[in-house]
Amino acid sequence: MRIDKFLWSIRFYKTRTIATEEIKKNRVSIGASVVKSSKEVKEGDVIKIRKNQIDYQIKVIQIPKSRIGAKLVPLHIKDVTDKEQYELLKMRKMSQDYYRNKGEGRPTKKDRRDMDDYVENDIASDFTDWDDFFGENGDESENKD
Repeated sequence: MRIDKFLWSIRFYKTRTIATEEIKKNRVSIGASVVKSSKEVKEGDVIKIRKNQIDYQIKVIQIPKSRIGAKLVPLHIKDVTDKEQYELLKMRKMSQDYYRNKGEGRPTKKDRRDMDDYVENDIASDFTDWDDFFGENGDESENKD
């Protein structure tokens, strides 16, 4: 099986096109050599893949006939990635600031929606009924003149 199809079938990449593009960018290798999309994968090969700044290594146990379900992936490959790589990934995720600090920069879409909800709730609680707002005395004062 071609390596691009193999990486797609074991769900390492979402589409075969993405797998092919990553191979063209020299992010996939078998052993020590960089491969092309047409390279045939055999049982026992160790594939090195650079994805999300992590060097994954997988060993081919079995070649699937077509794309397989996520639960069946462990039957076809074995993850032999160094634990240090996963620790690096964990550290990168922890060090990233997913949300900006208050008062820094423009409000995000979520911030704007929260502010809109706050303003709408505040106005709705103050003016629940227009008749109460204008009052019945306003109507009587117009009739007296």
